[in-house]
Amino acid sequence: MLTESQGDLAHLIHILWSTPGELELLSVLKNVAENFEAVASTISNGGYLQGSVNTRLSSLGGKEPPGQEKVVLKRKISLLRGISIIIGTIIGAGIFISPKGVLQNTGSVGLSLVVWTVCGVLSLFGALSYAELGTTIKKSGGHYTYILEVFGPLPAFVRVWVELLIIRPAATAVISLAFGRYILEPFFIQCEIPELAVKLITAVGITVVMVLNSMSVSWSARIQIFLTFCKLTAILIIIVPGVMQLIKGQTQHFKDAFSGRDASIMGLPLAFYYGMYAYAGWFYLNFVTEEVENPEKTIPLAICISMAVVTIGYVLTNVAYFTTISAEELLLSEAVAVTFSERLLGNFSVAVPIFVALSCFGSMNGGVFAVSRLFYVASREGHLPEILSMIHIRKHTPLPAVIVLHPLTMVMLFSGDLYSLLNFLSFARWLFIGLAVAGLIYLRYKRPDMHRPFKVPLFIPALFSFTCLFMVALSLYSDPFSTGIGFIITLTAVPAYYLFIIWDEKPRWFRRMSDITTRTLQIILEVVPEEDCHKL
Repeated sequence: MLTESQGDLAHLIHILWSTPGELELLSVLKNVAENFEAVASTISNGGYLQGSVNTRLSSLGGKEPPGQEKVVLKRKISLLRGISIIIGTIIGAGIFISPKGVLQNTGSVGLSLVVWTVCGVLSLFGALSYAELGTTIKKSGGHYTYILEVFGPLPAFVRVWVELLIIRPAATAVISLAFGRYILEPFFIQCEIPELAVKLITAVGITVVMVLNSMSVSWSARIQIFLTFCKLTAILIIIVPGVMQLIKGQTQHFKDAFSGRDASIMGLPLAFYYGMYAYAGWFYLNFVTEEVENPEKTIPLAICISMAVVTIGYVLTNVAYFTTISAEELLLSEAVAVTFSERLLGNFSVAVPIFVALSCFGSMNGGVFAVSRLFYVASREGHLPEILSMIHIRKHTPLPAVIVLHPLTMVMLFSGDLYSLLNFLSFARWLFIGLAVAGLIYLRYKRPDMHRPFKVPLFIPALFSFTCLFMVALSLYSDPFSTGIGFIITLTAVPAYYLFIIWDEKPRWFRRMSDITTRTLQIILEVVPEEDCHKL
């Protein structure tokens, strides 16, 4: 096996040997000298190496070596892969373990099913609004890109700052902990699972996801498809016996479905809050727009199919639960799907924790795959370190943007109260999503001539924006302390923006250290800037 330097030498010898005349030989040697002179000039000026995958001697003999290709993120997200990203990130552990936030705040079986359905429709409205944004502004990055386009760089920076430092590492750690706990449960049936064992297996799971997304876009997408089918299989394992129970006449828990404890003034809005949170994830395909095949058709179609599947699945899963479990039992259960399967499926209930673990792993994989593109685009726009916008020369993955999450997630995993952090910043997610959808309305009036392959009626983004802002107001009213802390954390982005982005007169030693760090990481990670990268 030849090393890279040996390969270059062999390629040069081959060209020299095959060059028939003296003039051609001189031309080849001249090209070699020009190549080395260009590289030396680039490095001496503090620049970063750029180019194609096989650019080492690409100009030799006036011919490009076979297999040369640009270093870009390729369009590999088909319709099926797009559907798997959306469904795979929406459906986590909640629907299997503890879907009781809605029931607890509605007070009745019937009203809880209505809320699940309405939240599915409202989430579809948000997803359709994002479908228009994604086909109008054909850039990856999701919320960040749309806020940058409409409201400017400061709000966009605030969004990516909070996402990078707290929201994404904490959210990844939470879903990963659920993965670690349920993958170990079959081995600790008779005793409590040690907390250290859960965290260690969780750390392994996080590392596997990061490595997978760093190595191959195709393989991470294929595994996401497989995990999505596992999730849908798990839901069918619950729905089918539930339907059979209905056929047998097991409807006692649906009698007087709307009777029970009356929903309070605060209870019903909180029920919608829990319901909307359960459907969160429909926006992830917009994070990878530049990698979607034929995005003008694929994005709207993937969104519509995914939201229909998830909404029907969520509602029917809750109906299935109530064929066997009463509302009181559901509220007391630590793992509803386990309780349900133990009553109807016997020994097969042992498989439920495995399906839950696979469901969590799918959410981890889909979330890392999508959000790494947000960091990649933010870096490309100059809002994050330049190394995060570089691509591996052979794998064609945004390697630095993927692995930057690993140390941050590990810190969250082994320290701090993750759930408090997420509660502090839950309002930020809905605030920025609401702003992005409101931006759609703004663009309709401010830039009416934009090409819009997919267009929704204006009442859809208007209603969804109002819902998001209502949820932000609800967070402030129901838990002003946590929301206030989250607001203060979010505001730290403002001085950071002026210090790192606006301030140009940074000390020379700082700029030199930054350049050396970037070039060193380029060499270690084998990454270069994307060719012909898009600017908003």
